Amino acid sequence: MSTPLAELNRIVIAGNRNAGKSSLMNNLFQKEIAIASDTPGTTTDPVTRKIELGKLGMCAVTDTAGLDDVGDLGEQRVQKSRERMQSADLILFVSPSDAAPTDEERRLKNWLDEKKLPWLGVLSFADSQADPEKKEFFPENRRTALDNTKPGSSEALIKKMEALEKELEKEMTPVEGLVKEQDLVLLVTPIDLAAPAGRLILPQVETIRDLLDRDCAVLMVKERELYHFYHNLGIKPSLVITDSQAFHKVAADIPEDQMLTSFSLLFARKKGNPAQFIRSLEALKNFPEQGRVLVMESCAHHRQAEDLGTVKIPRLFRQMVSSRVEFSHSRKMPENPAEWDMIIHCGGCMTTQKVMTGRLDAFAEAEVPVLNYGLFLAWANGLLPRALEPFEDLAALYG
Repeated sequence: MSTPLAELNRIVIAGNRNAGKSSLMNNLFQKEIAIASDTPGTTTDPVTRKIELGKLGMCAVTDTAGLDDVGDLGEQRVQKSRERMQSADLILFVSPSDAAPTDEERRLKNWLDEKKLPWLGVLSFADSQADPEKKEFFPENRRTALDNTKPGSSEALIKKMEALEKELEKEMTPVEGLVKEQDLVLLVTPIDLAAPAGRLILPQVETIRDLLDRDCAVLMVKERELYHFYHNLGIKPSLVITDSQAFHKVAADIPEDQMLTSFSLLFARKKGNPAQFIRSLEALKNFPEQGRVLVMESCAHHRQAEDLGTVKIPRLFRQMVSSRVEFSHSRKMPENPAEWDMIIHCGGCMTTQKVMTGRLDAFAEAEVPVLNYGLFLAWANGLLPRALEPFEDLAALYG
């Protein structure tokens, strides 16, 4: 019913305890979103809210715990804060202007530069005498001052953030580079037990919106009605996009020269690294007889009787690769990816490209092959390289 967090610019407010992070968040929103207090450690868990910020558009702003938090719980809070920063599009590094840089702040600045994360220094308590060392700590083009005691003082900060807008990495849209104005695109969307009541799933919604934004026409059918409508159209669709589960039936009901792909492959390109997935297909040829496969998802949902990740994919894998494979399922990154012989990941529609890239990089470092749902199902249904034909570079890589 609203734009998901994964599709918004993600802004994370970070810094030490009592640096003015929660006051900054309240200033941005012009109301009390986070509890601002002189007591250190008031903010414990990350607090995220949506807001429209000028040229940046809709953003998700997250207030985090202080990076100088102490104790066992404090260390866990710091870890949560760093996790949020790693997936951020922009980090607001809040630091009191009237105090010299602390050791924690120096470590944070080094960590941000090492990770090449985009950040902007925000000198809070700008109504106090500025510390000369603090101004040197933040380069002039990477800092702005803020007096949280004055309503509306965040306007200068927003303008500074807008100036960095071009540096923010944007995810490609689902059909970017695949269609042109006035194309007809046919979407096949099965309505089964796994389909949410009264609505479509996110990849379908995002694809429809992207096609309309590109001035295309969209026709949606279920797989059972595909044959009738397709052969009575009178115009050939530029592209057919199907749910991965219906790959086999859809391919059988349309001509072989009809361009065909899946929502999951669109999102493999949008969120992940499809070239890494394609290279990983080689691992299926000589897969260990009693190998271990980890099926990963990026969101929580109620699993139905014919759930894709827990039922259909394991069943297909055992039929086509090895009947004695051990399957496990997780929504969290494994502590030691090398323990697994293969990872099969969902399309990642509910997470960001940065989070997915981090996961894929960890698998690559551990030399563990990784597929996504759509590519595995296309392979299992004999739809490769056909399902890759809309993506010339990927089809060439597979060939």
